[in-house]
Amino acid sequence: MKVEEVVDARKTRIDAEGAWDLLKTARTVTAARGKKVLRFEQVANEKAAILQQVMGPSGNLRAPTYRIKDEFIIGYNPDLYTERLK
Repeated sequence: MKVEEVVDARKTRIDAEGAWDLLKTARTVTAARGKKVLRFEQVANEKAAILQQVMGPSGNLRAPTYRIKDEFIIGYNPDLYTERLK
C-alpha cells in the first residue's frame, strides 16, 4: 500500500463539519471502537449515526483514520486492520 498523505491529528484538528465534508462522498465508512466494529454503507442517509461513531470526546475526528479510495476506516481494531490493511 502506498501512503499518499499523512496528517498529524495532534496538529490538524478536524471537527464534525470537516469530518462530514470528507465522509459524505464515501462508499463505506467503517468505525471501530475496541472490539466493536460498525460498517455504514448508506453513508448519505446516516450522517448522525456516523458522526456519533467517528467523533472523539474532544469533538474532533478520531485517529487513526484511513482513506482507501472511496472507503474510510476510523478507529482501531487489530482484527479489522489485519483484514483490511494487508
